[in-house]
Amino acid sequence: MTFEDVAAVHVLEQRLFPADAWPLEMFLAELSQPETRRYVVAESGGAIVGYAGLMCIEPIADVQTIAVVPESEGKGIGSALLTRLIDEARRRRAADVLLEVREDNPRAQQLYVRFGFEQIHVRRKYYRDGMDALIMRLQLVPDGAIPAGPLPAGPLTEANPTTEAGQA
Repeated sequence: MTFEDVAAVHVLEQRLFPADAWPLEMFLAELSQPETRRYVVAESGGAIVGYAGLMCIEPIADVQTIAVVPESEGKGIGSALLTRLIDEARRRRAADVLLEVREDNPRAQQLYVRFGFEQIHVRRKYYRDGMDALIMRLQLVPDGAIPAGPLPAGPLTEANPTTEAGQA
C-alpha cells in the first residue's frame, strides 16, 4: 500500500466496516511507521479489491486489518493477503501472529483456522455494535524457541496479487 492508495482504501474501509471504519488519518499514520508496519493491497483490473496490514514489534506481530470486497471473495485474495502478512511477520522474526475477528464472521474465522490460527481468548463487546472479538494466535515458533533470522524480502509475483509499501 502506498500513500496514493489511501484514499481508495479509505472508501473501501467505510463501505466494508461502516460501524468500525478507520479514519483516513489512521491509514496515513500507519504507513508512516515502516519500521513496525507493513500494509499491502490486492488489485484487479487496476482497482483495489483488498487490503491488509500488520504491526510487528518483536516478538509479536498483530494483524491490524484485512479486507476483501464482497464481489471478489472466494478468489483467494484473502489467502494471498494473509500469506503476505505471515511472511512479513516471519521476516521480522515474530514468534506469534495475533488478530481479532468478529464472533459473527465465520468465513474469516475459517480462513484463519486454515492457516493454523487458534482461538485463545474472547474480548467481550470489542466492536462498536457490541459484538465480541475472538482473539486468535498463529504460533510461528514453539514456546521458548528463538525465531530464525529474517527472510529476504522478495519481489511480488502473479500468484500473489499484492503491492506493498513500508518495507524496512
